[in-house]
Amino acid sequence: MSYTTDGIRNIALAGQAGAGKTTLFEALLHAGGAIQTAGSVEKGTTVSDHDPMEKERKHSMAASIASVDLGDVHVNLVDTPGFPDFRGPTLSALTAVETCAIVVDAVAGIAHTTRRLMARAKERGLCRVLVVNKIDHEGVDLESVVEMLRDEFGSECLPINLPANGGTAVVDCFFQPQGDAGSAKVDFSSIADAHQHIIDQVVEINETVMGHYLDDGEAGLSGQELHDAFEQCLREGHLMPICFVSARNGTGVKELLHLAAKLLPNPKEGNPPPFEKGRGADAQRIEAVPDPDRHVIADVFKIVNDPFVGKLSVFRVYQGTVRKDTQLFIDDGKKPFKVGHLFKLKGKDHVEIEQAMPGDIAAVAKIEEIHFDAVLHDSHDEDQIHLKPLDFPQPMFGLAVQPAHKGQEQKLSSALARLGEEDPCFRVEHNKELNETIIRGLSDLHLKLMLDRMKERYGVEVTTRPPRIAYRETVGAKAEGHHRHKKQTGGAGQFGEVFLRIEPLPRGGGFEFADEIKGGTIPGQFLPAIEKGVRQVLEHGAIAGYQLQDVKVTVYDGKYHAVDSKEVAFISAGKKAFLDAIAKARPQVLEPIVNLDVTVPNAHMGDVTGGLAGKRARINGTDSLRGGEIIIKAQVPLAEVTDYQTELKAMTGGQGRYAIEFSHYEPVPPQVQKQLTEAYKPRPDED
Repeated sequence: MSYTTDGIRNIALAGQAGAGKTTLFEALLHAGGAIQTAGSVEKGTTVSDHDPMEKERKHSMAASIASVDLGDVHVNLVDTPGFPDFRGPTLSALTAVETCAIVVDAVAGIAHTTRRLMARAKERGLCRVLVVNKIDHEGVDLESVVEMLRDEFGSECLPINLPANGGTAVVDCFFQPQGDAGSAKVDFSSIADAHQHIIDQVVEINETVMGHYLDDGEAGLSGQELHDAFEQCLREGHLMPICFVSARNGTGVKELLHLAAKLLPNPKEGNPPPFEKGRGADAQRIEAVPDPDRHVIADVFKIVNDPFVGKLSVFRVYQGTVRKDTQLFIDDGKKPFKVGHLFKLKGKDHVEIEQAMPGDIAAVAKIEEIHFDAVLHDSHDEDQIHLKPLDFPQPMFGLAVQPAHKGQEQKLSSALARLGEEDPCFRVEHNKELNETIIRGLSDLHLKLMLDRMKERYGVEVTTRPPRIAYRETVGAKAEGHHRHKKQTGGAGQFGEVFLRIEPLPRGGGFEFADEIKGGTIPGQFLPAIEKGVRQVLEHGAIAGYQLQDVKVTVYDGKYHAVDSKEVAFISAGKKAFLDAIAKARPQVLEPIVNLDVTVPNAHMGDVTGGLAGKRARINGTDSLRGGEIIIKAQVPLAEVTDYQTELKAMTGGQGRYAIEFSHYEPVPPQVQKQLTEAYKPRPDED
C-alpha cells in the first residue's frame, strides 16, 4: 500500500438512469490502469453490474466499488443506481465519500433524479462536481447544457474544462490558462474566459487570498493558497466544477481523474462526517479525526449477502487503522469480533489487504452480527457513537407475501431478512393480528425486482396480493371515560375502577400517558397495568382496527380493593375506560397522504391532471423539463394510487413515470370512514 490518507479520494458517481455512470465507471478504471479493457453494459461485461439480474436488465441495482491508483493517489470510486426505485443503495453510498460526481446526460438534460441527488449531496455536506457525459453525441448543444445547469443549480456551476473539436477532445481551463500550444479549438467560450471565471469565484471566498490577488494578480498567489481556496469553495458549495466527458470513447476521462487527484478533497480536507454520541435530544456532535494512531471508528454503509461467499460488510474508516487480527466491537456490543480477513473490493472480486487506514473503504466477511449503518470500533470509549441517520424515503408500496409452496415459511423469512439488510428502503413487516407478512418498497418495480432476486438467489417463490392500507386512528376532541371491572367467581375476585380523560395531540405527536391520581385512590403499582390496557387499544384500534395515534391519556381517579385488586383487573379497566372515552371524542380514521411527482410528455398533462382530480388529489404545481416533459406535483391519498403504474402506462403509452414519498396523515372522508368502520370486526376480547 503506497498511499496515505492524504492521497485518498472517495468519489460517488450518481445521477439519472441512462446518464452513463456505469460506462464512466468502467472508463475511469481503464484509464487508471485498474482493468485492461473497459466492459460494456450491453454485453454484461462491466465490473460494476456483476449481478446476473443487473446484466439481464442492463442497469445497476446496487452500489459497486472499485479503485484506481495514480502514483501516490488512491481513488475509491462508487457506482450507484440511477433508477429512483433503488435510492436506498445510492443514498447509503453518499455517507462514505467526500465528493459526489453528478453525471448529467448531455442529450436528455437535467432529470428529476439529478435535482434530488444534488439536494441530497448538499444536505450531507459533500463537495459536488457536475460531469456532463455523452458530449460526442450528434446534435448536443453543450453551451446550452452549461446555461441550464447554472440556471438550475446556481452561478457556482463553472466549467473547469471545455469540450473541443465537436466533443472529441477536452481542454483544461484551470492548470493551463493560456491553453496548450497544440490544443484543439474549444466548442464554445474560451479557455481564458473559463479560467478567469474559476479564479474569480475561488479567490473571493478568502480575504487573504483575495488581497494577494488584488495586489499582484494570479502571479501573487502561491500554489498552496490557490489549492486551499479551491478546496474551501468545494466544501462550502461556493464552486461546483463542470467537467465534460464521453465515457463511450474515453474523451475527458483521464482529465477527470487528473482533476480528482489534483483538486478534489482528501478525507482530511472534506467536510467532517456528522458523527453523534447519544440519541435524540441528548445527542452531541463529535469529531472523528482521520488519525491512524487513534481508536478505530468505521461505519458500515453496504451489506452484500452472497449465497456462496457469505455476508460481506463494506465500511468506511473514519479514524484509526483497521488491521488483520484487530478486535472490533459492533455498536454498543460487549463482545468483539476478530478481523480474520480484510478486503478491498473490485466489483464482485475481493482483494485481501493487511490494513485499512483513515479515509479508506474496506470490507470484512462472514460476521453475521454486522448490520447496515453499524459503527465498528475498538474501544468502549466509542460506545453510543453513530453517524447522523440518513433521511431515507419512506417505502409506501406494499405487497402481502406468502410462500408458493408449503414448508418454506422459514426459508422465506430468512431470505426477506437478508434482502432487507442490503437495501434500507426495502422493509419487511409482520402483522400479528392478520398473520400477514408485508414487504414495502419505493415502487411496484422495486418490489418485483426484489422478489425476482429472492427467487434467483435463494430459490423462494411467493404468491402476492395487495396489503391493507396503513390507515391510523385518532380522536378529534377531548373526552372522559370510565370503567369499573368487577368479577366474582368464588374466592378472591377481581376489582379495578379507572377514570381517565383523553385529548388529541398535534399530528405526529404520538402518545402520552400522564398520572394525575391524588390521594392514592389507585396505588402506583397498578398504573403500569392501566397503561398496558391503554396500549392494547393503541395497537389494535378502537373503531376500524388500525393503530391509534396522536392522543394523550391522563388517569385522574379510580378505586381499588385491598384484596381483589389485581393487575389483570386494571388492564381491563384501563382498556375499557379508554374505549369509552374514544367513543365520545369524535374518533377519526386517518389515511396516509403521499407526495406524488408524475413526469409525462406535455401532451399528456391534461389527461394526467384530470385523472388525479378523480383520486382526491391536490395539484401543487408543475415544473417544465427539457425535452418537452413536465413534472406534475400533487398530494394524493395512498389508497388512490396503489395501482397507478398500470393506469399511467395506459394513459401515456408507457412514457409516463412517477415517484411517491410519504407526506403525512389526514382524516378520511366520512363515507370512507363509514365503510372502514362497518367492515371492522373486533377481536372477541374487544367486544
